[in-house]
Amino acid sequence: MEDNIAFIGIGAMGYGMAANLRRKMLQEATLYVNDPNAGACKRFVSEFNDHGPVEILGTAKEAAERAGTLLSMVPRPDDVRKIYLDPETGVIAAAPNTDLKSTLLVDSSTIDPATTREVGEKLMKAGVGTYVDAPVSGGIARAADGGLAFMIGHPPTPSPTQIRIQSLIQKMGNPEKVFFCGPLGSGLAAKISNNYLSGSFNVAISQAMSIGILSGVDPQTLYNVIKSSSGQSWMAENHQPVPGLVASAPSSRGWERSFGHAMMMKDLELGVAAAKEVGVEPTMGERALEMYQTAVEDDDVKDLDYTSIYKLVNKGLTERQ
Repeated sequence: MEDNIAFIGIGAMGYGMAANLRRKMLQEATLYVNDPNAGACKRFVSEFNDHGPVEILGTAKEAAERAGTLLSMVPRPDDVRKIYLDPETGVIAAAPNTDLKSTLLVDSSTIDPATTREVGEKLMKAGVGTYVDAPVSGGIARAADGGLAFMIGHPPTPSPTQIRIQSLIQKMGNPEKVFFCGPLGSGLAAKISNNYLSGSFNVAISQAMSIGILSGVDPQTLYNVIKSSSGQSWMAENHQPVPGLVASAPSSRGWERSFGHAMMMKDLELGVAAAKEVGVEPTMGERALEMYQTAVEDDDVKDLDYTSIYKLVNKGLTERQ
């Protein structure tokens, strides 16, 4: 049981993460998967069973009873509560683990820190395992190639649990991008801070590029200027919202969605709430959030990538290129 791993939530991100686990974990150990989408579970078993045993489980309770490590990647706080705290089907319903090497519970969902602390405290009292938050950054591509960044709500001081977490995470992430951020909830605080920036940057980049282009600057020249100057950023170089400047960017594929407006809206809502909780006035985040709230209702961009905010910025304007 100790070497078995369970993964709950094999959606767009979880599928690639679970795939890397199955490739890199002990071949004789079993990977258990669970997801409301039964088809995704069956496809995963078919695709990765050659790497070692893969079994589908019906509940998180079963997963906690059969695996030494359980990971989850789900969209909402209520989903996390159901996985871990449901009195009948959740992890908390599993028999208390008296083994010194207790079950390791790792949640990679992007939710509010208050929920993760609530879940962690209740699981600790129930004695069913050690719970940590470990949200990720990098998107679907990095989930698939094992290059995710992880922000972990656990102290960086070496300990048996810290070493165990490190070993697990390195099967799914870039070892140089694994960050132990502090106590429970601090991984999420770091992730939310980063997302506050990325959501705001996207709006700022879209507006800045529009200012230059509408003022007559050639798009490629403007991109090169910003790339070589103080406005340079990872976002502008990798998720450039202006089509034709970065071949790999969604904008150059008709803003084909890799990360939608609704997801960015959720991330910024978390960021704005976190700012207010600590007394920071989130003026930039609130204005950016308004843009995404408009985007999810706009027929021209609502189904596109979040970088199509550029289209929204330019709606009704005439480009003088």
